[in-house]
Amino acid sequence: MTSFSIQSFGCRVNQAEAFEWADTLQSHGLVYRSDSWRSDIVLVNTCTLTSRADRDVRHFLNKIGRKNPEARVILTGCYSERFLDDFQKNPRVWQVFRNDEKENLPYRILAELGFRAETAIKPFRSRALIKIQDGCDFRCSFCIIPAVRGKSVSLPEEKIMEQVRNYTKQGYREIVLTGIHLCSYGTDRPEEDSLVSLLQRMEKIEGLGRIRLSSLDPRFLNRKLRDVITHSPIVCPHFHISLQHGSEDILRRMGRKIKVEDYRLILDDLRQKSPYAALGADLIVGFPGETENDFESLVGFVEKSPLTYFHVFTYSQRPGTPAARWKQVGERTKKERAARLRELSERKSGQFRKGMVGGVWEGIIIKKKEGTAQILTSNYVSVHVSPCVAVERERVQVKITQSEGIKTRGQIID
Repeated sequence: MTSFSIQSFGCRVNQAEAFEWADTLQSHGLVYRSDSWRSDIVLVNTCTLTSRADRDVRHFLNKIGRKNPEARVILTGCYSERFLDDFQKNPRVWQVFRNDEKENLPYRILAELGFRAETAIKPFRSRALIKIQDGCDFRCSFCIIPAVRGKSVSLPEEKIMEQVRNYTKQGYREIVLTGIHLCSYGTDRPEEDSLVSLLQRMEKIEGLGRIRLSSLDPRFLNRKLRDVITHSPIVCPHFHISLQHGSEDILRRMGRKIKVEDYRLILDDLRQKSPYAALGADLIVGFPGETENDFESLVGFVEKSPLTYFHVFTYSQRPGTPAARWKQVGERTKKERAARLRELSERKSGQFRKGMVGGVWEGIIIKKKEGTAQILTSNYVSVHVSPCVAVERERVQVKITQSEGIKTRGQIID
């Protein structure tokens, strides 16, 4: 039987797209393999957010060419969108799909191969992912994504609800809602469609486990939305915010149109409403024109904030964006600043996890191997448990017994 694998680079949206493709291809008789080196079809969902993302895609394609030269390679995603003509002429690539062709991608593949009888679907991941929104209407000075993803588009609420019901019936106890600009959901649709109304409808789905939200834009995180996500019985107490920086001048140059004080008020409000929530952030260091004072403003802000972790990105020039033409910060300076922030993130994360020791937390089993398990708590802490008789995707209660360094350990409570 024809086998396929999917390699996703970059954001959760790419992962959600891969999740849906895997379900469709499996349901029509193709066999999923996690090993791309032994698959007949290798579907690559690319990313171009940074130069490193570009490099990772190229490295993977070269490796496929060496280790699985007979594979039919299918490319899609933001990197292939930027260099569409080049990839269409590449003899190693079987097919290339534009971003606006993604919705029909699995059916186009099946049409090429010939449709097969419907078969049972094996779980692609331990958590289900659903894309509810795509594209972005903003033009941050550093970001290429609007140029390759297009304008903000919200998926129909009924389609999303149907996907949530189906994944719940399949046994998924956690569903991640994703979008390029998640908080924009509904802004291009009738007034009653919004992230708030969508979540409130989901609360009524029988048997639904937990909903986890991907990155949230603080500019859209108004009081009503904050009230809903912090008090909803289905939303995980885990809020990841796209802050980007903590200097007023850098935020202005980025085109973010928000004040640092607004960040402070939003984070403090989330912490007050949800005392045990994980609060994360995306941060960019080395943005063009970032002075030592700008960087120290960022460090001071995140250190005093209730953030429990942050993802640190060194600024990467993206051709076609305004910031790519500005005077750049040196690579050595970028690396030194990024290292300092990552060290601070580890320290804050360790403090947060140590505060959970002795408590009992809800979570799901995301990985199982040789009697041991990895559990992801609702507030986004990875807990290692041994021994464990439960199965992947199962919802459990885990008591945190120890947290040292990067390891947090616990035991399942019956």
